[in-house]
Amino acid sequence: VAKDLGLQLTEISDRGVHIIDRGRMQYFAFHERTGHLVTAEKIDREQLCRLVEKCVLRCELIVEEEM
Repeated sequence: VAKDLGLQLTEISDRGVHIIDRGRMQYFAFHERTGHLVTAEKIDREQLCRLVEKCVLRCELIVEEEM
C-alpha cells in the first residue's frame, strides 16, 4: 500500500493510516513497519460466502494528511 501511494515508510506513522471494514469483523490490518495490507485473522470463505460464487471483501484505507 505504501508503495502504491508513493509513501515512505517513515511517513506512514506520521500520517495516520486506518483500515475501515464494512461489517462486524475486521479482516484486514495495515502493517506500519512494512507498509503492507495484511489479513488480521483467518478468513473462512465458506462461512462468509456460502452461496456466492464470487466472494469479495471490501475495505477502505484512510490516509490522514494531504497526499
